[in-house]
Amino acid sequence: MKLFLTDRPNSSTHLVKITMIFLLSLGSLGIVGGSFFLRKASNNTVDTKTITNTTRYGEIRNQIWSNKEQIKHFPNQIPKDATNVRLAYSPGFSQQSSYFQLRMKERPEKIKKVLLKYREIAKHKYRGGNTNDHANLPNGVPTTFFYTSDAQDSFPTTYEILVLNAENRGTPGFKWNHGDSYGVAIDSSASEIVYWAEAW
Repeated sequence: MKLFLTDRPNSSTHLVKITMIFLLSLGSLGIVGGSFFLRKASNNTVDTKTITNTTRYGEIRNQIWSNKEQIKHFPNQIPKDATNVRLAYSPGFSQQSSYFQLRMKERPEKIKKVLLKYREIAKHKYRGGNTNDHANLPNGVPTTFFYTSDAQDSFPTTYEILVLNAENRGTPGFKWNHGDSYGVAIDSSASEIVYWAEAW
């Protein structure tokens, strides 16, 4: 009888220990699995944020891009006669920049007229290259990458990059750490124009 009474508390203690180990293991598995799925969902969100669907142009221009001053030179809508239309929009994440580009081919006479108009009011002018090339020139300003290109991040030398405005919002010692710029890139030989705005 004494043996029976002393063994009984030990078996219930073992049962409690086994239950605790099981519950702790289950909780750990839930934490690890949950963090994996949260991280996966977060990564998928980042990967899918660049919008290239041209049917969303009006929505991005009129509703999503908040600083209307930066995109007032963009057309109100994509012209019906435009061809080879491409769009690239990203709202930006943490330290990444947000950008908006519309690229299209138009009639040569229209491109020539637009080129003359923007050459006159451009504050900075570059031939080909990308934002890093332009910002590193003497008195250079950041511009943009060629987001609407299939193969490269720099504009070919056939493009004139005309900066309509660039604002340095950085701090002393960190020039251009934050800022924005906008303008057009025009290739008259291909009758193409790229409207762009970028903020970081």
